[in-house]
Amino acid sequence: MKVFAASMVLGCAVAQGAWAQGSPSVSASAPASIKMAKTVIKQWPAGVITTESHPGEWAYEEGVLLDGMAAEWHTTADGDDFRYVKAAVDKYVTDDGSIRGYVADAHNLDNVEMGRAVLLVYRVTQQPKYYKAAEFIHGQLAAQPRTASGGYWHKEIYPNQMWLDGAYMAEPFRAAYAATFQKPGEFDDIAKQLLLMDAKMRDPKTGLLRHGWDESKQMKWADKTTGLSPEAWSRAMGWYAMALVDVLDWMPVDHPQRAALVTALNRTAGAIVTYQDKKTGLWWQVTDKGSRPGNFAEASASSMFVYAIAKGVRMGYLPQADEASARRGWEGIQRTFVTTGADGSMVLNGTVKVGGLGGTPYRSGTFDYYVGEKTIANDAKGVGAFLLAGSEMEQASTQALGQGKTVLVDAWFNSQTRKNAAGQTELFHYKWEDDANPGFAFFGRAFQRYGVRLATDTTAPTAADLKKAQIYVMASPDIPAKNPAPHYMDKASGDAIEAWVKAGGVLLLMENDVTNSEFEHFNTMSERFGIHFNPVIRNTVQNNTWSQGTVMIPAGTAVFERPHQAYLKEVSTITLSGPAKAVVTDKGDVLLAVAKVGKGMVFAVTDPWVYNEYTDRRNKLPVEFDTFDAAVDLAGWAVRQAK
Repeated sequence: MKVFAASMVLGCAVAQGAWAQGSPSVSASAPASIKMAKTVIKQWPAGVITTESHPGEWAYEEGVLLDGMAAEWHTTADGDDFRYVKAAVDKYVTDDGSIRGYVADAHNLDNVEMGRAVLLVYRVTQQPKYYKAAEFIHGQLAAQPRTASGGYWHKEIYPNQMWLDGAYMAEPFRAAYAATFQKPGEFDDIAKQLLLMDAKMRDPKTGLLRHGWDESKQMKWADKTTGLSPEAWSRAMGWYAMALVDVLDWMPVDHPQRAALVTALNRTAGAIVTYQDKKTGLWWQVTDKGSRPGNFAEASASSMFVYAIAKGVRMGYLPQADEASARRGWEGIQRTFVTTGADGSMVLNGTVKVGGLGGTPYRSGTFDYYVGEKTIANDAKGVGAFLLAGSEMEQASTQALGQGKTVLVDAWFNSQTRKNAAGQTELFHYKWEDDANPGFAFFGRAFQRYGVRLATDTTAPTAADLKKAQIYVMASPDIPAKNPAPHYMDKASGDAIEAWVKAGGVLLLMENDVTNSEFEHFNTMSERFGIHFNPVIRNTVQNNTWSQGTVMIPAGTAVFERPHQAYLKEVSTITLSGPAKAVVTDKGDVLLAVAKVGKGMVFAVTDPWVYNEYTDRRNKLPVEFDTFDAAVDLAGWAVRQAK
């Protein structure tokens, strides 16, 4: 696309002051999902889950747990969560990229699920071995048997059968892989898998989807007319709903089937809300038979529904009214299923251990079968779903503030590229899609906590481009040492940006130091707003003497709601004129400034300091530097200023 490339960043928010980043302890007031994440780290080191039948074996249960831990990391920027995911993945992925314990000839979609964690670790570290492992898992899908209609068999031992479970096991990984390694054509078949389930497995009377569909209609449990299993099992519905919201994260915004997936999500969420228990806020094991004796509320499905609904609302796929349903569900989950030990560790009760169709012993898919399955405490997939739900509810209070707004990041004046592990050229450095150290993925997540859409401009900005966004971020314009073919600020671009700001746009300018960034041309634009960046370098940090990069941001600056200890390493300075005013002055130098211009606002800082290396908390920056909190504050200010 010329402009507004699809975002590939998951959302997040920060629970201000509720926990000590990088610390195993949390305060009593911390959100439940943060407490649960710390419990997981303490009780199940490196993903060896003691409640599983075979702890430490490659399995989807661990994969779902890691999805939950990754979501918590994206929400809180607690680096312990990422380190946990990486340690778990490293149990399996060898130096040559092979995977210990992967049973390839089973052709089992469940085995694909852990690929999401592998791919996440690749995106963050850029290490080729994780790419090789992800490539192997992706290759398994090419060999997966299919029904006559083209749907994946759930397992080779279940011929001609699609199970809703498989939607989550395969499609979010496949979507992330396709987006990461530039395979847009795969989204056609990803959409086909999900929409085939929507078309074939949905009960027209209730709007709920049945657990399984046998296209051959030969299975004993299958209806001889429809091929459907007898009942709507809530966890199966949960898998499908979560698959939809997670695939949409990665799907190109202009894909012709994107709207159909959003419609399927709305149908699914509408049915889920209809069958939510009005008294408890929870969902039943057999979804639409809450009044039938023997039925019971189930923890994993309730958590999955909360996650899918809350995320769907935040990302703008579902109506705001659905947020109340997610909130009731989250309150009910904590009230009904969660207990806390004397040491502060958390227990999630009420997750059904297994649920399936056919096999030996035979599983009929009837009401009596589902309600006869036993629940256990701290089941890994239940805990993973609980963490996913909590990661969304931690940001639910702000998700409505930026709905309908778009933040555009520049990829023209800073258009640096690198080769990925597949040998493909990709944009990086201050980009939403970049999860590695130089990226803006966590800054993007700070915006997404407010419900803002992320987009990228890969061409010189025009009035038409800028009209599609309310916020525009420009960071560290290129110099030849960084980009052999840099694009310099020109009059036409400056005119378009100035007019857009005067009309109400919010412009965030993030310069750098003189050894890393261009000044002369960039200043021809910034000076229109009274902001001149000086081509100097200060705050040089030697041998990790962190104090040399410390800049204190006080409370009450009119930009940042809270005080922050910022880490601004190797920065320039600002000279002000006209409407520009200082936000932070350090040792006589203006480092942060703001200008009111027409109906719009301009914020300027002398370093793009909210990039991942100093924001995602997985590196060695001391915990007193609260960069992610500051990023959330800055994003919130921009959202509130945007017209």
